[in-house]
Amino acid sequence: MKINVLTMAAFSVMLALGTSCNQKSEQDAKIKALEDKIAQLETGSPTVTPVNAQATTAADPATLGAFEFPEMEYDFGTINEGQVVEHLFTFTNNGQAPLVISNITASCGCTSPDWSKAPVKPGADGYVKVVFNSTSKSGAQAPTVSIQANTNPAVTRLRLKGTVTPKIAGAATPVGPVKR
Repeated sequence: MKINVLTMAAFSVMLALGTSCNQKSEQDAKIKALEDKIAQLETGSPTVTPVNAQATTAADPATLGAFEFPEMEYDFGTINEGQVVEHLFTFTNNGQAPLVISNITASCGCTSPDWSKAPVKPGADGYVKVVFNSTSKSGAQAPTVSIQANTNPAVTRLRLKGTVTPKIAGAATPVGPVKR
């Protein structure tokens, strides 16, 4: 019985020593790899590739649409606070494939976009309608909309610009019917 206990104890000690040696050699290997990476960075060697880097390939032009906007910015001039400005940007697809707008986002809640939802065939026309609500806005304004589509570049921006004249402070606006 004592022999079995002694054998088990000796086996446990040997296992522990073997495991700690393996852990030490793994740590040494990791330290060496880190030292090598630091040395490469210090020498300016461009061969270090980040672990999370993704390979990119050039897009095939036959799979892309291409925007051609006559104008990419609309100046609405000077308006009074509370007025709503609406502008229709038109475009032609000069690409080799149907142009598909996947999403359009506005730079602020005061601007709302609408667009051609169906794919726009090569040579055909489409639209992006932008509505700007000047309520609670004053001074110079330049809201934008970002268009995501199967184009190169993948994001195109359109812009409205102008000036909003603030309401006069203290001026009462009539509520309800006005007697004349």
